[in-house]
Amino acid sequence: MKNNNEFNGVYLPYINKWGKITNWLGALLAFGPALVLAVVYKIIPPISAIITGFIAIASAVGVLWFVEPISFFPIVGVPGTYMAFVTGNISNLRIPAAAVSQNVAGVKPGTEEGTIIATLGMATSVIVNIVILALGVFAGVAILESLPQSVVDAFNYLLPALFGALFIQFALKKLKLAPIALGIALGLTFAVEAGLFSFLPGHPSYLVTLGSVFGTIAIASALYKKKRI
Repeated sequence: MKNNNEFNGVYLPYINKWGKITNWLGALLAFGPALVLAVVYKIIPPISAIITGFIAIASAVGVLWFVEPISFFPIVGVPGTYMAFVTGNISNLRIPAAAVSQNVAGVKPGTEEGTIIATLGMATSVIVNIVILALGVFAGVAILESLPQSVVDAFNYLLPALFGALFIQFALKKLKLAPIALGIALGLTFAVEAGLFSFLPGHPSYLVTLGSVFGTIAIASALYKKKRI
């Protein structure tokens, strides 16, 4: 009970306080160049252009503004959510780092321990990411130019391989749910590619993530109530 009180009474309020500050600061810095152009240089695009640009972006990725927080929150919790949306590279770096950290530490996602371990894993990934990016800025181009084209082309498979490894990692914990989750994902992927959801705004690939997450949760809940998992 003491640890629970410290987590909810001390840790989370502290995280919420600084999480809000850093996220708002990050948003302000993101708009920094535009604000400098508007305030210092008096360069302001027409309102119609701003609205058109916003609609174009929202129609393409607007759904992800809702899908990603809902999908990732059960894994990373409150602190990880703040950190993920400030640092970026969520699906291809932060979530895998959090998931692997929880697996190595032997804690479950959604628990207090899992939340803390996920935060530590993501924080480490941020530090490593900054170091690698710094090296990449100075040496990345030279290294890539020296690599064979076949190796460079193979980099396109890094993200699918990463998600495949994560799927197996979680599948081993719930073998009965693994084929269900995979079936939903494949079914929705084929449906999207066939154009069955072309009436939705933007490219409806986000439906695969949303449907897989909530579809698996719904089936898992039903099976759990029937004591089959």
